[in-house]
Amino acid sequence: MTPAVLRTLHSVHPRRIAVLSVHTSPLEQPGTGDAGGMNVYVVETSKRLAALGVQVEVFTRATGSDLPPVVELAPGVTVRHVTAGPFEGLSKEDLPAQLCALTSGVLRTEAQHEPGWYDVVHSHYWLSGQVGWLASERWGTPLVHSAHTLAKVKNLALAAGDAPEPLRRVVGEEQVIAAADRLVANTSDEARQLMDLYGADAERVVTVAPGVDLEHFRPGEASGARTRLGIPPDAVVLLFVGRVQPLKAPDVLLRAAARMLEQDPALRSRLVVAVVGGPSGTGLAEPEALQRLAHELGIDDVTRFESPSTGKERLRDWYRAASVVAVPSHNESFGLVALEAQACGTPVVATDVGGLRTAVHDGVSGLLVPGHDAGRWAGALSRAIETRDALSAGAVAHASQFSWSATADGLLATYRDALMERSGLLVANAR
Repeated sequence: MTPAVLRTLHSVHPRRIAVLSVHTSPLEQPGTGDAGGMNVYVVETSKRLAALGVQVEVFTRATGSDLPPVVELAPGVTVRHVTAGPFEGLSKEDLPAQLCALTSGVLRTEAQHEPGWYDVVHSHYWLSGQVGWLASERWGTPLVHSAHTLAKVKNLALAAGDAPEPLRRVVGEEQVIAAADRLVANTSDEARQLMDLYGADAERVVTVAPGVDLEHFRPGEASGARTRLGIPPDAVVLLFVGRVQPLKAPDVLLRAAARMLEQDPALRSRLVVAVVGGPSGTGLAEPEALQRLAHELGIDDVTRFESPSTGKERLRDWYRAASVVAVPSHNESFGLVALEAQACGTPVVATDVGGLRTAVHDGVSGLLVPGHDAGRWAGALSRAIETRDALSAGAVAHASQFSWSATADGLLATYRDALMERSGLLVANAR
């Protein structure tokens, strides 16, 4: 770029962003229901964009009559609750029928202000993208979209017994991807998926890696964390953190743990298998399935289940207390749990798929495992435990390359680029 183009780019600074997260609120506790890594992403990037001088208004569906219309999440960041359908009893799969109501609520909010109130619309997940598509056209503002997960990718790697994503979602994603001014991919793998599976224009796809809160998730004494969690100091702790559903495959960890005990029965006196999370998605149909599996495998005496609603401090304790964290997902667009664990100095064993290939540096910060064979996973977990000291150092170094501030910088640059293209400045300055 010429100096003139750079000066113009820096002069285009969005004042106010409409962030759409309609199916799950950033105020919800991640780890159960529909709340997960996307919630963390919206919260952390919104706070850091506000610190860069951008006002952020997050729109989400109201799930309770007692919720105030507007909540301040952080200085410069507000959450707006949009009434659409009954407050309770609606799953994510029911929300397509409420898209008109959601869109109406978003448009009514903007209509209370002078034209041009929002400079950019940033939608998260395809449901928000449908709302953002219409809002963007109505307001004449750029639409920036983050998919977070893609139906076609998920359907190519379904877990046993999991339901494929419906056609309405596939079509909805195709529409949003075609309409968006910019598509934000978490990794180069996701960028290729957008282009190869959805025909996205390569010039509109931008890769911006998610981050981790390096001030909070950092190495600390495992002994203190284990004392607070009631875990013996000499325990071997295998940890899963996340939503309990087939896609996340926590059953793989349980089956691998059972295989490890078959190979080394003496390990039973020291082994703790911890699952921190709650049922979500198709896992809601059988909320006790994982507990039953632990009983069937004969490991319920060493398995501990904990609700995710325990706060960031306790989550950090779990990461620090763990010998290794398992992320056995069938697919991940990135894998924030892997990054948080590594930032705390705990190595990660993860499936060799999608964004986990970026989130985990194989052989340096953890290990990547092809497939979900219990024996192969048992071997990888054992190797990670044996080489924990070396992997721990690599984990901290790898995680330090990611920060939410860098993510916010990347998003701000994307907003500016989209604004310049909409105004014709990119074309004019390119001549």
